[in-house]
Amino acid sequence: MDKYEIIIYWSDEDQAFIAEAPELPGCMAHGDTHEAALNNIKTAMELWMETAKEFNDHIPVPQGRRLAFA
Repeated sequence: MDKYEIIIYWSDEDQAFIAEAPELPGCMAHGDTHEAALNNIKTAMELWMETAKEFNDHIPVPQGRRLAFA
């Protein structure tokens, strides 16, 4: 799980740090601090994986490199 890219940014709208795992569709978390957002996204990623396995959904292979910018 440590090989998936994680993006963390501040959201003025939410007044929180948002963490996303873009290779795992819909996998996001937030926290009051950068560290809290990172811890929360790791938990969310674990739950995402468990749910995908439970429903036999495809689990993307980590790219192991930075994703492209839009």
